[in-house]
Amino acid sequence: MRRTAAQAPEIDARRCVVWGPGLSPDAVLPVRYFYIQSVDSEGHNLSASPAADSFRVKIWSLEKEFVRVHVPAPLDRGDGSLLVRYRLYGSSSKGLKIEVLYQDKPVADSPYTLQGPVYHESCVCPERDPSVWRSALQCPEDEPQIQQDFLSFPSIDLQRLLREVPERFSRRGGLLHYSLVNNQLHRRSLGKYTDFKMFSDEMLLSLARKVKLPDVEFYINVGDWPMENRKAGDEPGPLPIISWCGSTDTRDIILPTYDITHSSLEAMRGVTSDLLSVQGHTGPVWSDKTEKAFFRGRDSREERLRLVAMSKENPELLDAGITAYFFFRDREKDLGKAPLVGFFDFFKYKYQVNVDGTVAAYRFPYLMLGNSLVFKQDSPYYEHFYTHLKAGVHYIPVKRDLSDLLQKIRWAQKNDTQAEAIAKSGQSLVRDLLQPHRLYCYYYSVLQTYAARQSTRPAVHPDMELVPQPSDPSALCDCQRSSEELDPLQKNEL
Repeated sequence: MRRTAAQAPEIDARRCVVWGPGLSPDAVLPVRYFYIQSVDSEGHNLSASPAADSFRVKIWSLEKEFVRVHVPAPLDRGDGSLLVRYRLYGSSSKGLKIEVLYQDKPVADSPYTLQGPVYHESCVCPERDPSVWRSALQCPEDEPQIQQDFLSFPSIDLQRLLREVPERFSRRGGLLHYSLVNNQLHRRSLGKYTDFKMFSDEMLLSLARKVKLPDVEFYINVGDWPMENRKAGDEPGPLPIISWCGSTDTRDIILPTYDITHSSLEAMRGVTSDLLSVQGHTGPVWSDKTEKAFFRGRDSREERLRLVAMSKENPELLDAGITAYFFFRDREKDLGKAPLVGFFDFFKYKYQVNVDGTVAAYRFPYLMLGNSLVFKQDSPYYEHFYTHLKAGVHYIPVKRDLSDLLQKIRWAQKNDTQAEAIAKSGQSLVRDLLQPHRLYCYYYSVLQTYAARQSTRPAVHPDMELVPQPSDPSALCDCQRSSEELDPLQKNEL
């Protein structure tokens, strides 16, 4: 169990700190959120959980008409901080009032007033000045992965792409050709396996509702494997394909995966595990966790089977199981099939083993957000945020063949304080990097960087279809940006 306030210094409500994008009316997100750091009377940040339900948050609209705001109880992050989430079910032209209370006492500068308009996620009301939008979200100036990805593409010839991309890649199955012109999205599918276009569509449309995007024409790979294996010095040179996963052998431009973007769009509605909810479900405190490494997953890589065999031989160190067989069905008889375990229950264990699936394991961000130590298999594959991580500082690296895994688990057991420090370091960094608003910043920066390198004008081609913005009359949208700011096309859509 987590420590309670009765075992910790008394919280001083006014000294507590409240911050985050959910306190800004201009940070339009599917789920808005902010943080509370508990502080004692001497001004010290507390590191233990406060008493259950001691912090309460109320949010209401300043309209006369009722606007529903869903505000679940704050999530206890287990380190003296809490995460507050809320989802609007309509817009508020006058604004919102946010009241944060600790045992009925106002916290920090509570109550907070968000001056209207405060727009619902579905409102098509883009900020015409991207610098204003970026400032509201406090987007970082630079992203090292974006800088690295575009080194191979100082100039992007759209006519060359139009000729060469379909010829080289359409048989791979999962390629989409997009044009964003006047903030409207158009697409054509190249190949048979493009059902995952729903994920790229939804994020691009959501972004276009919030900020004026540059006119840009690009190709997104919605399959598992990155595509472009030419090197920068090759003749002809590489083509700029955008993918959700990169590798050391390819030159694809990387976006945040469909998994974390979709879960952020559907948080508190269509999914149970997302980048925010996992932070309040990280299991027991470190000292109460089971001192073993844990893994559950499909048979999508041979090393996962090896992991299960190691677990059978070393049950005191490792609890690993395959929950579904597809690639290696003949091995089920030998290795057995493990029952499914709820993801939040993974964090009952001190150590988590992250082994690649077909490409990078997309559970890795969620594992890093827990308070367990992650053992990460060496891998040629990476997601958009890996460049920020350092082996031995934020996670424990293990060899590709897992031959040193047991040795490193034993090291962690013998060096508990250091193991816990690495777990906390990784958790803290990924909490910052993978805030949902940072995903929007990243998407925008990729499109902006790409657009600046286009040597010809993007076009909407005859075989493209318009991808319309979803209609949600209940969102009560009334875009109050001045008519001078909006293109005629955009005004008509609003």
